[in-house]
Amino acid sequence: MSIDPTATRIAQQFKHTSPLIGCRFDPTGRYLFATAQDNSIQRFDLLTGTRTAFTGHSSWTRGLAFAAAVTTPMPASKRIAIPIPLTQQSIFNVPEIIAASVSAPPTAFTLMSGDYLGEIRWWDGVAEKPTPTKTIQAHDGWVRALAISPDQKSLASCGNDRLIKLWSVTDGKPLRTLEGHESHVYNVAFHPTNNTLVSADLKGVVKEWDLAAGKQLRELDAKAFHKYDSSFAADIGGIRGMCYSADGKSLACIGITNVSNAFAGVGNPLVILFDVKDGKPKQLKPKEASYQGTGWGVGFLPNGHIVGAGGAGQGRIWIWNPADASNYHTVTVPTNARDMHVHPDGTALAIAGANGTAYVYTMTPAATPPPKKEPAPPAKK
Repeated sequence: MSIDPTATRIAQQFKHTSPLIGCRFDPTGRYLFATAQDNSIQRFDLLTGTRTAFTGHSSWTRGLAFAAAVTTPMPASKRIAIPIPLTQQSIFNVPEIIAASVSAPPTAFTLMSGDYLGEIRWWDGVAEKPTPTKTIQAHDGWVRALAISPDQKSLASCGNDRLIKLWSVTDGKPLRTLEGHESHVYNVAFHPTNNTLVSADLKGVVKEWDLAAGKQLRELDAKAFHKYDSSFAADIGGIRGMCYSADGKSLACIGITNVSNAFAGVGNPLVILFDVKDGKPKQLKPKEASYQGTGWGVGFLPNGHIVGAGGAGQGRIWIWNPADASNYHTVTVPTNARDMHVHPDGTALAIAGANGTAYVYTMTPAATPPPKKEPAPPAKK
């Protein structure tokens, strides 16, 4: 289905009793998962509106990743993504889609979540009464982010212990540890078509790794995302969101720059777009130059454009044509946008709100109302 980013508008809202931290659509496109400050993970069914709590973590959770159910091997021909049953028409065509789809059993998948205490838990993503099926102690300190490999066999994690670790999705056993960062590692992402991974840290250092050899290939410079504030004797920055384009030719990172107050997090949102082939960066900024806040989520749209979100007291969604340094469309979010994720079918995105609300925005063109019919002239007598 075609999209019109300038038509981006709220389609659904899911309210929770605690501020939200992160959000991800599952790969089938049916559910939105949001992590909250009450240590829970909330699963929102986009078709029925049902909310299900995943409880078991003893601290905040942000990192989320998904894989096909480990009992169902993923064919090599479909290794990039789980089949998406909702791509043929928008999830927001209600009630037709609900009537057509809700009777079918949901596609099985596994959820993995990482928390502030360094633990990663495995879950049956579609369970009616979810409980962790596996728990491992992964890092010394906060697990900042998780990512799943294209073949869905490996899970990457990163954290405050400055390490990147790879785990078996099937049994949670360690596969490899990558060392080299000198500060907290904020994000990881697998390249979609080759056996490499990138990791990004607090000081804006992005490292690319050869996973077969376990060696660093190169560094990319995103140091615009970092500042040391001497007034508070504190570092602030970090790559808060990171993802590859579907073809693997571009890497987008989002965070905060021009920080003037580390304690209050006063600065400007920024996206750095890397050409993967030559490593050259390009800065993408909101055209609203005076806006202050942190960029928390970034993604690519089906038309190749880039969407980012973030905020402070009031959030924003920004949409860029990568050829331009300033965004061409801005959407005001009712609250601080603490995370963002693009729906698998590319027609929607989700925001994790600091007010406890998960917002789902559709980018499908708004329906054109039928033309008004002029009343027929009175019959002549």
